[in-house]
Amino acid sequence: YHTVSSGKTLFVQAPTGVGKTMSAIFPSVRAIGEGKGETLFYLTAKTITGTVAQEAFHILREKGLKFKVTAITAKEKLCFQDTPECTPEKCPYAKGHFDRVNDAVYELWTTEEVYSREVIRAHAEKWQVCPFEMCLDLSIWVDGIICDYNYVFDPNVHLKRFFGENISGDHIFLIDEAHNLVERGREMYSAGISRQSLVALRKKIRKRFSKLARTLDKANRQMMELEENLAETGKGYQVLSNPGVLPITFLTISGELEEILEEKELEEELRREILEFYFIVRDFLNVSELVDENYVVYTENSAEEGFRLRLFCVNPAENLGEYLKKGKSAIFFSATMFPMPYYRELLTTDRDAYGIYVQSPFPKENRRILIGSDVSSRYTRRNRAEYQKIAGYIARCVWQRQGNYMAFFPSYRLMEDVLQVYEEEFSVDWVRCVCQTPDMTEQEREGFLEEFQEREGTLVGFCVLGGIFSEGVDLTGESLIGAVIVGTGLPQIGSQREILKEYYDKKNHCGFDYAYRYPGMNKVLQAAGRVIRTKEDKGVILLLDDRFWDRDYQEIFPREWQDRTGCRLDTVEGAVETFWKRFT
Repeated sequence: YHTVSSGKTLFVQAPTGVGKTMSAIFPSVRAIGEGKGETLFYLTAKTITGTVAQEAFHILREKGLKFKVTAITAKEKLCFQDTPECTPEKCPYAKGHFDRVNDAVYELWTTEEVYSREVIRAHAEKWQVCPFEMCLDLSIWVDGIICDYNYVFDPNVHLKRFFGENISGDHIFLIDEAHNLVERGREMYSAGISRQSLVALRKKIRKRFSKLARTLDKANRQMMELEENLAETGKGYQVLSNPGVLPITFLTISGELEEILEEKELEEELRREILEFYFIVRDFLNVSELVDENYVVYTENSAEEGFRLRLFCVNPAENLGEYLKKGKSAIFFSATMFPMPYYRELLTTDRDAYGIYVQSPFPKENRRILIGSDVSSRYTRRNRAEYQKIAGYIARCVWQRQGNYMAFFPSYRLMEDVLQVYEEEFSVDWVRCVCQTPDMTEQEREGFLEEFQEREGTLVGFCVLGGIFSEGVDLTGESLIGAVIVGTGLPQIGSQREILKEYYDKKNHCGFDYAYRYPGMNKVLQAAGRVIRTKEDKGVILLLDDRFWDRDYQEIFPREWQDRTGCRLDTVEGAVETFWKRFT
């Protein structure tokens, strides 16, 4: 409340389940009610965390709050069409939309208090208008907006009604799960262009648009020169001092693409391909204007795109700050914002930002943290014997008490290998396994989580560390009584991670910490946070990797984890059994 009132920035680390959402929303709403703020933006990385914010507003409304809130949902989820085609020719809701939308928004605003996805779609259907555009128009008239980070920070997607050029207000930004904004920020302000995409477009248009073909040829030659330089280094990537003359060439290409897109006779498929490439070029040019000491320009041979030039925003704080300035106050909060100086450096340029570390109010005796000292997820140790050991740990942990458990793995491959061994050697009738799969639909995700509402028997969910089920999932009480975390969560070695490491080494920080250890440990802490959500919850957290005993990891464990103890495959069963005996 005092941070908002004085227009400052605050970083809060508080354990999962203590009520961070309400603790951020209530004082912010109060400040707005007293004229100390204008619009409340509740920003999330995932849809599921936005749902928690909606529930908090619902509780406050039941207590008499008068505060209109809308959630901005992705266009694809609101659209009535199978694929959004936003032209009057393709979409009946786009035809005449502007003639009807003002009346539609006015009726929605004056007759409804809650603007759920269903309510917005129903009103859009009634008035035959685009539900997504109607939702954006409505946002100007409400007091609070729940939306993805993109709608505030992304230069391509931000709400121009609030954050366009020379537009600002006394907005309050509540940034939930703020640790996610580091990587998301890097994505938003980075851009790349591949030689493959140049060549592919040139093939398609060379006979019809010879002028554009010649300019694409020129860009291709410039990129081939960079590719030859990269080959000479013998490395997977090469850091450059700047992007050279390519932005000038792409500026010419951008102008020529705009001329072509104005042609009426362009076939639909060709128009779509040209437009797609135009957006790539536009993003590249926009980002090239931002390149400064917070960027690294490099070339690499990418598995997906072939040779490409990339403008990589290593530290997004400066760019994020440009949008934060358009509001009054920002509150960054998360259960895993440790070490705090790391997040403050990457998320804000405000050197006077406040920081709070909230101690866990939960009784320590309600949970047991065990670290397996004779097991590892290192690549060099990945073999059948190690998989048997990991599967054995999981089995011995879940056999001690009936209930629901989750086992988190650093990759799908390792998860599937261990699951296979588990089912072959440790399967018992009274333990059921469910497994996360890549590209799950929303219904499949919901179905997966519904399994954990069952109280009968024992269920083990095999999941990926850092995935959709290791963050923002609220499984209280008996819904989850244990988490087995395999590995330290280190990101895969690649060009981007190595560039981060080199960049921060040069800045006199520990590059390995910034590129690998801190992001990895964040995933571990998030997954562990699924177990204890309320003061009544009880559970076991089992960390399987001998690296957790290294001093570098011991120093970044939360203060509440001081009672952690070690175990081995032959002692884990006894340790878990002793813990559960306290409650039987």
